[in-house]
This record gives sequence, C-alpha cells and structure tokens, in this order.
Amino acid sequence: MVITGLGTVNPLALTVPDYWRGLLAGDSGIAPITLFDTATFKLTNGDTVPFKVRFGGEVKGFNPEPTIDTRSARKLDRFTQFAIVAAVEAVGESGLDFAKENPFRCGCILGSGIGGMSEWEDGYRTLIERGPGRLGPFLIAKMIANSASGNISIRFGLRGPNTTVSTACSSAAHAIADSLAAIRQGQADVMVTGGSEAAITPLGLGGFIACKALSQRNDDPAGASRPFDKDRDGFVLSEGCGILILEEYERAKARNAPIYAEVCGSGNTADAFHITAPHEDGIGAAQAMREAVADSGWNTDEVQYVNAHGTSTGLGDVAETKAVKAVFGAHAKKLMVSSTKSMIGHLLGASGGVEAVACALSIKHGAVHPTINLQNQDIESGCDLDYVPNTAREVRVRKVLSNSFGFGGHNCSIALGAV
Repeated sequence: MVITGLGTVNPLALTVPDYWRGLLAGDSGIAPITLFDTATFKLTNGDTVPFKVRFGGEVKGFNPEPTIDTRSARKLDRFTQFAIVAAVEAVGESGLDFAKENPFRCGCILGSGIGGMSEWEDGYRTLIERGPGRLGPFLIAKMIANSASGNISIRFGLRGPNTTVSTACSSAAHAIADSLAAIRQGQADVMVTGGSEAAITPLGLGGFIACKALSQRNDDPAGASRPFDKDRDGFVLSEGCGILILEEYERAKARNAPIYAEVCGSGNTADAFHITAPHEDGIGAAQAMREAVADSGWNTDEVQYVNAHGTSTGLGDVAETKAVKAVFGAHAKKLMVSSTKSMIGHLLGASGGVEAVACALSIKHGAVHPTINLQNQDIESGCDLDYVPNTAREVRVRKVLSNSFGFGGHNCSIALGAV
C-alpha cells in the first residue's frame, strides 16, 4: 500500500513543505506556552500559582479558516480542527476526488491518546461554576476522541471503515497499521489515517508534570528535548497532527497519483510490564520491530534508518536503544537512528502520524533529518548508535522503521519503503 498524500500541522510548521524544510534545517518548534498563563495560573479562590514547566510544542499561528468556516469551527475541539486541516492538505495533494469514488471503499482511521481535553476542562469549569443547565450542546461531540475521524468522514463522504485508536503515544502508528490491514483485507481501497492531539491545557500540562515526565528547562525551551543526550531530563509536551493517504498501489499507479513511499508492514506488541515505564530491556519494542520487518518480507540487514520513538526520557531512550541492538545485532552500528521529537517534542497520540510523514519525506527526497540537541551522547548508558547528531544527512534510504511506544506498554513499529 502506497502513500499518495501527506498533511500536517505541528510545532514546526502548518504545511508539509515547511515541515520538511524545518526538519532538514534542524529547527526547534519548542517555545514558551501562550495558550494559557503558566506563570500566574489563577485558582478559584483567587490565588495564583506558577507551573513548574512553562514551555511546550504549540502549533503556532494556527487558524482553521478558510478550511473550516467560523461557525463550524466553534463546534470542533482544537485536535479535530488540526485533523481536518491536515486531511484537506493530504487529500488535495493526492489528487483524489472522493465525490467520484465508491464511498464504501474509502475510510478513515485516526489515533488520539486523549481527544478533546480542553473541552473536558471547559465543560467541568462551566458545570461547577454555572451549573449543568449552562453546558454547551456540543460538549460531548467536541470532547470524544473519535470526533476527528467522524468529522473527516463527514467532510469527504467516507463510508468505509471508520474507527479511532487510543493507545496513548502509539495511537497514530496503530491507526496506520489498522488502515494497512483494512486495505490488505479487502475492506477498502483508500484510507485517510494518522493521528491528532491537542493536550497543551492546564490539566494536560499539570498531569504530566505530576508524573515527573517532562523536562523542566524553562530557561532553554529549544534545547529541552534532547534524546539520547546525557543531560536529558524528560520529554516536551506538544500538539499537532499528521495525516497520510494510503492507497492500493495498482490503483494509485493507474490514476497517476503522486507516490511518496510504501507502507510495507507493521508490528504490534505489549510490554505487559508497567503502566508508564517501558520494559528496561525493550523486549516488547524489539518484538514489534521484528514483526514489522518480517511482515514486510525484509531482512534486518536491509533496514537503513529507524525513526526512533526517542522521547528524551532517561528510561525510554536506553530501552529503545537496547531494543534496536537486540533486533539488528551488529547491523545496529550501521543504522541511522534519529528522533523527530528533538525538534517538535512529543505529540502523544499524534506522534506516529507526524513521524510517519517525516519518514515518507526521507524516502522521497533522499535525506534523513537530525537528532538536534545531541551534544553529550549518553555512551555510559549504552546510547552509542548513530543518532544523526545535529545535522541532516543526504542519503538514499529505501527501507525504514518508524517506532511508537505508549503508556500502558503499547508498542507499534511501521515499516516504510521506497517504491
């Protein structure tokens, strides 16, 4: 199954071309949070308190218009707005006219770890301050995690498979894997897939601070996400969306569709270990990669690049490196491994979509983006692979893995290849 269209909004850019330019330049999309006041957050008793973390990966300058009219936008949470705007970009690029397609052969499967978090917060605030009679009629429709996939199906008239995956930070990757399966199993010819998230809210930020997951480099936001670096101190909370159009190859070829890459296979496992921490030896992650390689019909020594989950956490980066070594053996030293999150932070359930977009662009354009902020590689902890430090690399890549691992022990690896 091939990728015939891409769309994104993320902390680096509002379009795919600008995203690719930012990745190759090694730019950072991390900056102080502006969506709410993190320095003097007001409590109901009138007191103000600061957040320990005051930065993140916001989607900057986002305006859903003219893609979504003002009246419709008011009925949609930010994560759904992201998804629709990115989907319109991807569909437009693919050249598909869904009005001319069999609607029951076209579907949408998206991932979101949380859904409309700002709606939960706004709704609860209204409830306790003004009572249940003042809740808005669109509260539930805006907050449910399947709002994005449902609204995309309505937008384009897609009546085929339509579901939402919620497996924390692996949600979008699982959605892509499920979309691949839907086409393979004959349920659809075209799938809109990926993931969207908008969890930079007071509750979202506060919750991740409370579980001690976030970097606290308030004095250096751009340098805060530093996967595989000895001085890393946690991930950066971000938001955004990544959308791919998957299509059966012969069908895409027959209509002269643009083709970025092929989605060749996937692997799906669980750690069965801890609700937030990865298995220290990365056994579930390793098996997911093995399954993705096997599902694609590849040999492990054919893989050239791994787009790492690479969150910039002490446990995660070490466990993923161990997993790569377990799968690839001596070949691991020949692999390029880089983390998109070093530039855009952690988009939670949307990560796998935005990172799959980056992988498709790498295959199409013959370049691998860097892991930025890698100034003091953590060799002592075993992070001794080629993480493409700080500078992009022009290299033809034909076989790539994209890793996504989520709270709950969910692991998904997607294999992408050149056509």
